[in-house]
Amino acid sequence: MMKKGILALSDLSKENFEELFKRAIELKERRKKGITENILAGKTAGLLFDKPSTRTRISFEAAMAQLGGTAVFISAKDTQMTRGEPVRDVARVFSGYLDALVIRTYAQSLLEEFAEFSDIPVINALTDLYHPCQVLSDLMTVIEYKSGYNDLKIVWLGDGNNVANSWINAAAVLGINLVLACPEGYFPDKNIMEKALEKQCGQITITPNASEAVKDADVIYTDVWVSMGDKEGEAKKQVFAPFQVNSELLAKASKDVIVMHCLPAHRGEEITEEVLEGSRSVVWSQAENKLHMHKAVLEVLISR
Repeated sequence: MMKKGILALSDLSKENFEELFKRAIELKERRKKGITENILAGKTAGLLFDKPSTRTRISFEAAMAQLGGTAVFISAKDTQMTRGEPVRDVARVFSGYLDALVIRTYAQSLLEEFAEFSDIPVINALTDLYHPCQVLSDLMTVIEYKSGYNDLKIVWLGDGNNVANSWINAAAVLGINLVLACPEGYFPDKNIMEKALEKQCGQITITPNASEAVKDADVIYTDVWVSMGDKEGEAKKQVFAPFQVNSELLAKASKDVIVMHCLPAHRGEEITEEVLEGSRSVVWSQAENKLHMHKAVLEVLISR
């Protein structure tokens, strides 16, 4: 049985992952056939967002609509929390209005406090520490293009950020061979890595050598080098230059490698235009799959 919400992928079992993958793929196929879903008719999900969003907001709103439910967008700056109303009070009030709460914010601790005092599922739509729903849809994409995730070499290139942390969580549960190539000083969260390795499931390694990392890679994944709120800017770009996903790096990977990016992409920085728009890129399918995975997440959590 899945927990009440999804705060981090480390909370899920392998069976939870597989249930979500199966249902998301089914929902995608059903939509392509023109089948209308009404399983969440009469249900309402709140989207409490502290950070700007394109794909995450639209995909969650569309997901609720396509399941027959309603999404209510709540800008955090427009709530009484900006005037000091305690999170625990807001969480209990929202629990009386909504059937699920999707939160996109800065601190993981804020999300956890909402979950503690909510009677409804709380879903992490991004914090500074994790981005679990992103990686769920990413893995769905890998399954579609590679018929699974076993026996693959998945390589992360760039900053050890919140998406990288969620990939580590997933790899530890699913037994994935994950290589994270990051510059020194930009490795993923040490505690998250240590907890993942304690599970002794999968092969998770970190290296500062991008060229070595991508050898025989089946999946290459990158993200922006300068995230929201990151003040390092130009200096950081110089450090990350060897980690750019370009044709030279791609040539070292498996001949049928797929390239992924969670978007938005900065062409000419972490990925070249040629690769992003090339035949190895599955980025646009990856973006679409957020919709179908979010439908699966909402359906499973709310219907229970």
